[in-house]
This record gives sequence, C-alpha cells and structure tokens, in this order.
Amino acid sequence: MVGRDPTEIEKEIKSRYVLTSKDYENGLRQGKLLGLKCKDCGAITCPPMIVCQRCGSINVMPTELSGKCEIMTYTVIRVPPEGFEAPYIVCLAKTVEGPWIVGRLDYDPQKMSEEMLGKTVKIKGVFAFSDKYTGGEHVCPVFGLA
Repeated sequence: MVGRDPTEIEKEIKSRYVLTSKDYENGLRQGKLLGLKCKDCGAITCPPMIVCQRCGSINVMPTELSGKCEIMTYTVIRVPPEGFEAPYIVCLAKTVEGPWIVGRLDYDPQKMSEEMLGKTVKIKGVFAFSDKYTGGEHVCPVFGLA
C-alpha cells in the first residue's frame, strides 16, 4: 500500500465491509442478529468485521444467526459510567453458531449468581444508549432466559 493515495486505500477498505456496524445495529433493532459466514472455512463471525475471525479471509457474506446463546460470563455493574443507571448485568454469551457476543441480561441483579453460567438465553430486544463518547445512539442486544 506504500505509494498509494490514502483516499483510494480508504475506499478499498470500505468496499470490503459487507456488513457494517450500522447494519448490525439496525438488524438488532429489527429483532435480527446478523453476522458473517466465511465462504472459505464456513465459520461465523459476529459482531461484523472486515475478515473471518477464524481464517482471516475477506470472502464473507452476511448471515442471520438464531439469537440463541449460552451465558459464559457476566458482571453486575454497580458503579455505572456517566449517563447510565445501575445496577445492571453485562454478559458475554456464546451463540449456538459459535461466536461470543456482549449484551445486557434482563434479570434481577440482586439474584444473579454463578448458577446462571451455562444458562440458555435468547435475544429479546435491544438497549439503546448514547453518550458524549460514542457519537450518537447505539444499541446492544438484551438477553432473556430461554
């Protein structure tokens, strides 16, 4: 890429995004969990990025995931960042298709315990947030017990 016009490089990189973060968030708003399926190795990547998380191929296509997941780990936020209200639960969940995604868990933070690890959850909605650091409204998935 040495010696190439930076504008051309930026256009090339943007052209490789077949599913953007904006597309991902719009899908969540519509009740869909979107990811990428690699045409070379078959792996699923979510949230979207420019390459397959497994093999690094750029030969990927958008795909819809089931939204069914297993809670792998969590934390109860008791001292929230500016603009958020506590307590709430953030969890890392493994989709049945393979990728792990971050979201909020719709569950009583006072009752949360290690017994929740491994529980099956499903995406049931989104949490919309906006703060002075993110440049506008964004959403993350909200999980509910299946």
